[in-house]
This record gives sequence, C-alpha cells and structure tokens, in this order.
Amino acid sequence: MPVVSKKTTFLGYRRENGRVGIRNHVIVLPVDDLSNAAAEAVAHNIKGALAIPHPYGRLQFGADLELHFRTLIGTGCNPNVAAVVVIGIEDGWTKKIVDAIATTGKPVSGFGIEGHGDHDTIMRASKAAREYVQWASEKQREVCKISELWVSTKCGESDTTSGCGANPTVGNAFDKLYGLGTTLVFGETSEITGGEHIVAARCRTPKVREDFMFMFNRYQDMINRHKTSDLSESQPTKGNIAGGLTTIEEKALGNIQKIGKKCKVDGVIDKAEVPTHPGLWFMDSSSAAAEMVTLCAASGYVAHFFPTGQGNVIGNPILPVIKICANPRTVRLMSEHIDVDTSGLLQRDIDLDQAGDKLLENLLRTCNGRLTAAEALGHREFVLTRLYESA
Repeated sequence: MPVVSKKTTFLGYRRENGRVGIRNHVIVLPVDDLSNAAAEAVAHNIKGALAIPHPYGRLQFGADLELHFRTLIGTGCNPNVAAVVVIGIEDGWTKKIVDAIATTGKPVSGFGIEGHGDHDTIMRASKAAREYVQWASEKQREVCKISELWVSTKCGESDTTSGCGANPTVGNAFDKLYGLGTTLVFGETSEITGGEHIVAARCRTPKVREDFMFMFNRYQDMINRHKTSDLSESQPTKGNIAGGLTTIEEKALGNIQKIGKKCKVDGVIDKAEVPTHPGLWFMDSSSAAAEMVTLCAASGYVAHFFPTGQGNVIGNPILPVIKICANPRTVRLMSEHIDVDTSGLLQRDIDLDQAGDKLLENLLRTCNGRLTAAEALGHREFVLTRLYESA
C-alpha cells in the first residue's frame, strides 16, 4: 500500500475561506521595528499568543515596500494562523494590513501606537489577543483531503550527501504528492545557477518557461549591475565547500533533485505571491534559509521539507519545518534537529522509494499535530527579504 493516495486524509483546521492549516496559531504581528516591543509585551501577557518581531517597516518604498506588505499580509493570511493582532506605529499602514488579512474571514484587529503610547496599546491589544486565543482554543481538527495540502521545500547547509540523499528524498516525496492535487513550491534562484536549463526544460508550457527565465535572468542582471563577477564567499558557502560542493553548478544539480523526476513546473510566482492552482510552482527567492522559509509561509504553505547535509537548525513561527538528512555524521552529532534520517540511503540499507515514504509518513504525522524538531526546540526564525536600502 502506498503511504499517500487520493484517499489519504489528515486532520487539519479548516479556515473561513476554505483553506486548510495544520497549526492553530494566534499571532501578534508588528508592522514595523518600532512596534516589536509592544507586540512582544502582548504575547508575554497572553499565553498562547505568538509575537513575530522583525527589524523592518520604516521608510521602505516601491517594490521593496510592496514586498514588505505582501510578506506580512501573507503571514497573517496563512491557514496555520487562526487569528491576528496587528500593531503598528501609524494607523494607515496598520489598517492596510488588517483589511487585507480580513478578506480571509479570520478574526483580525489592528492597533496604532501614535497618540496612545505603549501602555494603552498593549492593554487594548492584549484584550483582543486574549479573546482570540480563547476562541481559537475551541477550534477542532477535521478530516481533510490530501489534495488540500500545500508543501514547500528549500535546502540548507548542503554537502555531497544532500544531492545524493536528502534532496532526492524530497524529490521522491514530491513525485508522490504531485499527482494527488497538492500545491508544491521550490525556489532558491541563485542555487539553480548552472542548472537553469534543466528547470526550463521541466516547465509545462512555453509561457511558464518564459516566466521562469525572466525570474532567473532578473537575478543574473542584479549580479551584473553590482559588478559581481562571481558568487565567491557566498555560493557555494564555506560550509558547502567543506562538505564537498566546490562549484555553484554542483550545488545546483543537487538542489534540482528536490523536484523529483515526474513533476512539471506548472507556474512561476514572485516573492511571497500566492499560487492560483495546484501543481508545482517556482518562486523567485533568496537562498538564505530563513528568508526563503518566511516567503513560503507568506505564500500560504503549511508544511515545509528542509533537507540538510552539514546541519541547519532553521525553524519558522508558523510553518512547521521538517528536516531531512542523509549524512550519518550530522545525524549523529545533531540528532535533536533531524526529523527524518535517510542516512541509510548512502549505506544502502534503504532505497530512495523507502526514504520518500519515510518522509511522507513524517509529513502526515506533522499534519496531524506532531511537533517538528524545530518547533520543539523553539526555532522561530522570521526574516524578511529586502530589495533596497531605506529612503
């Protein structure tokens, strides 16, 4: 019997707009860096509320400001979030985020600090957060179809075992999920350099191929504009090189293993945009672990596959990160961070199909409520992607 089929179900939280989440968070979302203290004070007052501080939101403009709003709004709209308290220094931007999240139908309130100060704002926001936490605590999981699941992927601290073991494990799992109507995404634009022709050849239509190459070439143009002749000191990283990946092309070929052998690229989205239909999507994104995972959460994904070779500790406040590792040394030394041990692949104790099934079994357990290692350890990395310096 396959681990997943069209009859497979999981226990999720159905939101007001019909989307399904696997967590039930009430978040306190600061619009800007000045509002972090108030947001964290509210979360301290109300047990069960989760503050998501970040360092940006002042004097951003243009596409950078649009991405800032898109990321924060997408985070609040994510189906793993039951309700949202938004706090900003100014009323205007706060209301913009509140109104956008409200389109999902979920409870959301906004509070501006100017003209009130921290004490009054924290008091009013705490009252709202308390009501939301108590309301969310009565939400019940219900049976959901596997086709309603959205799964993202990104790798980090890669080495030779990544391309030979952990990444193909994700690819095998993606192949099995792909035909079931799930919505999948991959990205890391810089880390497909040298393998972009392979991804282009996997695009379903000429239009999708054109959109993909636009995103890839836009990244290359940015590198050229900044007079960067290569990606030394960044791609591959020192850790990648220590792990045996000496060129960006080697890294790219391993990275592309995550989309399996059967999947087609069905669509292309920009950073933190939301897919419009099931299938496999490419999202233009940073290869920095926390940035990419944050963007996936903002795009609406509810579970994340994160293969690692040398060992990465990344988590996210609202998106459960499932770590897969095929390096026996890393599994031994960093066992508390690894959810799925596929080191048996390199030792020939299991085959790729069995490794993919192990990952899918863990995915279903995570969907049904099991905490990932990152969640249990309190890893809540939330890092916004910036395009420009501030005005």
